[in-house]
Amino acid sequence: MPSTEPAPVDPRPRVSPVDGVFGVDGYRCAACAYPVAIAVAVCPSCQGPVEPARFGPDGTVWSSTVLRIPVPGRPAPYVVAYVDLHGGPRVLAHVGGDRHLPVGTPVRLTAPGPGGDVTVSTR
Repeated sequence: MPSTEPAPVDPRPRVSPVDGVFGVDGYRCAACAYPVAIAVAVCPSCQGPVEPARFGPDGTVWSSTVLRIPVPGRPAPYVVAYVDLHGGPRVLAHVGGDRHLPVGTPVRLTAPGPGGDVTVSTR
């Protein structure tokens, strides 16, 4: 019997190109300017109205780590980093290579990875 459960919502930020430059399609609060990388009905900071916004393509590494345990579809090692997008929110992104990036490393959004993962490369 088919499931009547609604399909889960993908929690990853949506990355798309505009004129060949990748950015995160998100929202910004019209009242307090708080940036959000995912769809929200109201601002999570002040409950004000939100408007569509675009963030990136550049950002700065806030933190990163190398994961050495494989998971289905992702051979180890691989790197993930929290990235502060300039003028925007902090997002979790995948990074090529097998070495962590130092805090403060400048990065740039690239094409989404398999399945829609946010990805960055060093500039």
